[in-house]
Amino acid sequence: MATTANDCAAGGRSASTGGAPGAKAGAPVLSSSQLFQGSKTVRIEHAGQSYILRLTRENKLILTK
Repeated sequence: MATTANDCAAGGRSASTGGAPGAKAGAPVLSSSQLFQGSKTVRIEHAGQSYILRLTRENKLILTK
């Protein structure tokens, strides 16, 4: 079976079968490397609010307001 870009972005899982609980099939998949682009933090603006998504030393994600 061939591996697609979406499979790689989803950690080798198909986005429609092994993605996050509640995720819709066909939803866009972004890899963390696409989001962070070599940085450890990303600022996300949503509904007029600013959030920080941070990558920890343990390779976990933390979202704060």
